[in-house]
Amino acid sequence: MMSGDSRVVIGPLMAADLIPLFNWFNDIEAARLDAAFRPVDWPSHQTWFETIGRDFSKVFFALRRSGAPEILGFVTIANINAVHRSAEIGVRIGEEKNRNQGFGAEALALGLDFCWRHLNLQRVWLHAFHNNQRALRLYLKAGFKKEGLLRRAAYVDGSWVDVVLMATLRPRTLSPPARAAARPG
Repeated sequence: MMSGDSRVVIGPLMAADLIPLFNWFNDIEAARLDAAFRPVDWPSHQTWFETIGRDFSKVFFALRRSGAPEILGFVTIANINAVHRSAEIGVRIGEEKNRNQGFGAEALALGLDFCWRHLNLQRVWLHAFHNNQRALRLYLKAGFKKEGLLRRAAYVDGSWVDVVLMATLRPRTLSPPARAAARPG
């Protein structure tokens, strides 16, 4: 899926994504932005990769540059609740060299478009560490509102971190639909 002017697309994982994802999940510095670090072993990672599409409460998208086969990052939609029409969203750009270029904002917009159009959700929420100001600015700019603060909710790298809860609601009118992208490569 892509929007008309997007530099990126979201779509299914491919076999070539296995190793970059393994490296990103084991990146201590990136993990500190949104989770406590816990190393992932290769057999567990392979099992996760092989079963990712079987859990209907989650959608995991690869993020790629338009027309390029290499994975750039990912978008996750988890805790999908069909009754309450809500879900949690997350975005990660895999390598530091690709961050601060607007790819995260485009990925988030594509993920939200999927939530509104294909999952028919009413509410999408997320959590972010209070010290991850780059992420908080992105979410506010995308229309998320702060709904709460969980004080000292996470213990990361020897320190307690506050967690910010944010959400956005389905727009009253949706923009024109995103175009489906051709398969990369």
